Amino acid sequence: MKNIDFRKVNINDGFWKAKQDMCKEVTAKAVFDRFTDTYRFAALKCTWKEGDEEKAKPHFFWDSDVAKWIEGVAYILERYPMPELEAACDEAIDDIVKNADENGYFNSYFLIFSEKKFSNRDRHELYCLGHLIEAAIAYKRATGKDKLLRAMCKYTDYVIKVFKEENSAGFATPGHPELELALIKLYKETGEKKYADLSKHFIDLHGANDKDGDRLWWAANGNYNQDEMPLRARSTADGHAVRALYLLSGMADVAAEYNDKELLDACKRCFDNIASSRMYITGGVGSSPHGEAFTVDYDLPNRTAYTETCAAIALVFFCHRMFEATGEAKYQDVLERALYNGVLSGISMDGKSFFYENPLAIDLTFNDVDKAVTEKRRYPITQRLEVFGCSCCPPNMVRFIPSVGNYVFSEDEDTVYINQYMGCEAEVGGETVRVKTAYPADGAVKVEYTGGKKLAIRIPYWCKSFSLNCEYELKNGYAYINSDKAELNLDMPVRVIAANRRVHENTGRVAVMRGPVVYCAEGVDNKANVHSVLLDISAKFTLGEGEFLLPELKTVAYLPKVSDELYFEAGDEFTETPLTLIPYYAFANRGESDMIVWIPKK
Repeated sequence: MKNIDFRKVNINDGFWKAKQDMCKEVTAKAVFDRFTDTYRFAALKCTWKEGDEEKAKPHFFWDSDVAKWIEGVAYILERYPMPELEAACDEAIDDIVKNADENGYFNSYFLIFSEKKFSNRDRHELYCLGHLIEAAIAYKRATGKDKLLRAMCKYTDYVIKVFKEENSAGFATPGHPELELALIKLYKETGEKKYADLSKHFIDLHGANDKDGDRLWWAANGNYNQDEMPLRARSTADGHAVRALYLLSGMADVAAEYNDKELLDACKRCFDNIASSRMYITGGVGSSPHGEAFTVDYDLPNRTAYTETCAAIALVFFCHRMFEATGEAKYQDVLERALYNGVLSGISMDGKSFFYENPLAIDLTFNDVDKAVTEKRRYPITQRLEVFGCSCCPPNMVRFIPSVGNYVFSEDEDTVYINQYMGCEAEVGGETVRVKTAYPADGAVKVEYTGGKKLAIRIPYWCKSFSLNCEYELKNGYAYINSDKAELNLDMPVRVIAANRRVHENTGRVAVMRGPVVYCAEGVDNKANVHSVLLDISAKFTLGEGEFLLPELKTVAYLPKVSDELYFEAGDEFTETPLTLIPYYAFANRGESDMIVWIPKK
């Protein structure tokens, strides 16, 4: 299976066109401004010294923030001239190349503070290199400028020398995975197999070495960094969620490149574990703030859900690779779940602010109850911020949204696959495929294709009824057709969803979805306390206009008998109350408000 690169996919209408315009016109510049304010770009000049402003003191992962931003801008530059942003990229690249040492090594923190290189696995040197490689490839493709790419090849050659030839580093594998998947991209860009071999080297050693330097921060154990066993033996997704999913993405890349069935089987087992028992209904993953981590099966709390934005993005990366390796629609189904919910909730509707964490419930009344102690219980913030101390998520959105066309089409020898529905036009094998749709506002999709291959159109997991105006064969989640034109209509009723009984926090609760989109209730729309209402699973829903690109849902819910007493005899008396729900990705855009996804059932 071969992916159709987003550079060949022009998203020209609908939901994702609006998101891409927002990113181009607002988000990229907003993140640049905040990274300028917080000295991330200044750090690349490597001039900070003791006595300078303390808040400008570089951090060891700042380079990765800038690298992701450069990568995102490069994706925008593929289609739009943005002279101001391109000039900012050029300046940053000049600083990186100018200040790299004689070996090509660059990390602004280590160069400024003269710490011993490659001695502390927890210092993100190789993670930053991975993002710099991805930025270099993207920037060269978009602009033709290869200055950064040549510099990163030199740096990577030095890593090969230190980690493979000399084995002289203080640790054996990257502390924060990311370089593994970047190396496969570098190999494909340069044709130099040594880069793919380095990725495989790290995958082979991960979880199977005991160098002293492989220890991470004091509170972490092997599980935190997926180090407790060799990767080919893994069956579960454990530890830091972003690290785990970047690593799994690298594993999938190496498995594909080296035809490694054992490694691919481990990826399959880990995916099944995530999808069946460690993933939120939103596609959010990593339920605990302690280590930003996966925990155990069915541990999916709502108010304290960590579900880092970067983890949802990383899940998309992993699902994308697994589909390319297997052709199985289940990977596209999970990709879609994350795409419209856990990823998009990470950015505000105006494109200027972000969530690092994405909870599934907010209860403002009980967010600060520990009056007797200074160490409070921890809950996610309730309003997005423009920048964070650890600001990995904002530039991840800058690079994700412009490249979302990556997830629309694939092809094999005789078939073009339409995996995700976006209003777009693409070049496939010298021919054109056009998709016209307002999805996910509705389920109507029109397809035109001038090529000679068959079309395979995914029928999403949530769709129980659909129609096609041509003959088709339904196989493995796809409708295969021989026509050059097709009109697909996916029935998109409102669905009321229950959770597995072992997700104890959701016992007696239901969630609401329409198509791939999860809905939530916010206090700002509802007079009744949204944590007190009960939802009848047979309730009728109507679609409202909505202010967040998609319709809002309106129904009638119920309030149980109330009393001013703390405890009282239960009864069967209920009062009707109107209930409005909005897409989950749009919560927290109108000031602080209670919010709930899983609503108690009447």
